[in-house]
This record gives sequence, structure tokens and C-alpha cells, in this order.
Amino acid sequence: MAGYEPGEQPQQDGFIKLNTNENPYRCSPAVGQAVEEALRSGLQKYPDPVAQAFRAKAAEVLGVDPDWILCGNGSDDILTIVTRAFVGAGQLVRLPYPSYVLYKTLAQIQGARSEEVGFERDWTLPDRFGQGDGDLRLVFLANPNSPSGTVIPPERVLELAERLPCPLLVDEAYADFAETDCLGLVAQNEKILVSRSLSKSYALAGVRFGFLVAQPQLIRHLLKVKDSYNCDTLAIAAATAAIGDQEWLAATRARILATRRRLTERIGELGFHTVESQANFTWNVHPERPARQLYEGLKRKRILVRYMDYPGWGDGLRITVGSDDQVDACLEGLEELI
Repeated sequence: MAGYEPGEQPQQDGFIKLNTNENPYRCSPAVGQAVEEALRSGLQKYPDPVAQAFRAKAAEVLGVDPDWILCGNGSDDILTIVTRAFVGAGQLVRLPYPSYVLYKTLAQIQGARSEEVGFERDWTLPDRFGQGDGDLRLVFLANPNSPSGTVIPPERVLELAERLPCPLLVDEAYADFAETDCLGLVAQNEKILVSRSLSKSYALAGVRFGFLVAQPQLIRHLLKVKDSYNCDTLAIAAATAAIGDQEWLAATRARILATRRRLTERIGELGFHTVESQANFTWNVHPERPARQLYEGLKRKRILVRYMDYPGWGDGLRITVGSDDQVDACLEGLEELI
């Protein structure tokens, strides 16, 4: 199998990094204080295996009970746990296309089959996405989707889940930047599971912390297959402080959405076709300039964006919404190349 290939992570300074959807701003000051306190307490003991402090704080913020929450080493760990629990060798996993390529890799690791159901050209899902028989054991749905940044409305997600014979994992890594989310659906249908990440909206990509919201009878079983101590002491402290600072989240979200609007408008003026995004990135296709050439030209200027090519669909540039200065540099670079 071919392993998952993350976006470029240059270790030297001097790059403007708009390729992996990281938050351009520093995390909440409360995070540093919480980590310092955890260090003072010492790291000689194992961490809480279920991260109860985070579950309690997240439950308060999200309006659910703590036993509806499962914590992981980034939301990728959550995706792994869910796949490990529900899917066996030879069974079927369904994923939308184009979308997050890790879903297919997780199926391969399980020795499972994967079925890609293509989005319509307007980034809606066909009815057959919600159809299947007993061999179908898990369906992934990134919402907002990557690379498009588009959203399937909650009512449509519920409709699909009600017809599916298996769990539907709604991957909401970018939901804090969207107008809607599917958290409220979890209580309506036990087949709906929602994963979240603190990497993007909370600016904790370097910590690795994510979580799942699902009905407690499912969480109890998922706890059986996770790694014993999958979240470390410092990550739990950082994540708990971060999700507790909703004032910081609201202010940072507003800054990113303002920059996203400006990026969308200005890149459209350069001739790009851009889908209206509800994430912290935009998907951009130029009708005349090859995307790979633009990507390589920006890289020569030490500006990294994500070049993505989807057979049968096409290629394009996914550009992270960075700071205003970073976005301006990227736009100026594209204008020169075009």
C-alpha cells in the first residue's frame, strides 16, 4: 500500500506556510499556563487514560454529558479507533471523492475494501451515498469537506444516516469555521458519530488532540480498542485550557473568516474559480494556468500551498487562510506568476 503523505513541513525558517491548514495565530494564553502547571506537577505518572478533565470541560462547552466524548491523539487517532472497532478484513468502507485521503489508508490497514462515491460537480452528494447492505460497515464524511471547504447540510446528513446500515462518521475538523454543524444529530441517531480536532480552530496542531462525540453505549465499546494512554498529560492540559477559552476562539475565528472573505474576493479577481468555503482554506482552479506550475512557482518564492490532483475530477490549489500578511504575499506571488 501507499502510505498517507502529509503536506510539506519544512524544518528551516523563511517559508510562508499555507499548505496544511494550520492556524496562523498563537493559541490561547491559558494553554501555556496549563502546561506550565502540568510540568510543575511532574510527568513521572501516566496520564488519565480517558482524559476526564477534558471530557468534563468539553461537555460543558458542547452541551453533552462527558460519557458522550472519546479523546484521541489528534482526530486522526479518532478515525483510526473507529475504523478498528467497526471494520474487519474484507468488509466495506465508503468515502466521498474527492475528500480526505487518509480514510482510504485506514481501510487498507484493516484489510478492508473501500468504495469512493463521487460528489456531484456542485459538491452535493448523490442518493447512493446513503445506500448499502451488510458488507458496508462504516461511512466517512468530511464536513466541511477538504479540499473544497463545502458543507452538506445537517438535515441531509441525517437523511443519509437514517438509510445507512452502519455508522456514519462526520469528520468536523473544520466545523468551527462553518455556519452549521452536525453535533445535534448525535442524539437523534446513534449511527451518527462526530469527530473534532483542536489543531485548526484552537491552534494546537503541534499538540495533537482530537475527540469524538457519540452516544455513550458506543463510546463504551470504542474505549476498548483505543491505545491504553493515547493522550499525554501535557496534551490533555493544553486541550482542556484551550476549549475552555471560548472568548479566544470567537475572536480568532472572526479574524480568520474576515481574511477568508478577502482571499476569496481577491483570488477571484485573478481569474480563479473558487468554491465558497466554510473552512479555513479555499479550493482554487485557474482556467488557463496549470495548477502545478503555479504551485511550483510559489514554492520558488518560498510560499507553500497544497497542490492536489484527483483523477477523474481534476487538480487545483488548496490555500490555507493564513494571516493577512501571509495571504497578501501569496496573492502577490500568484499575480506575478499569472
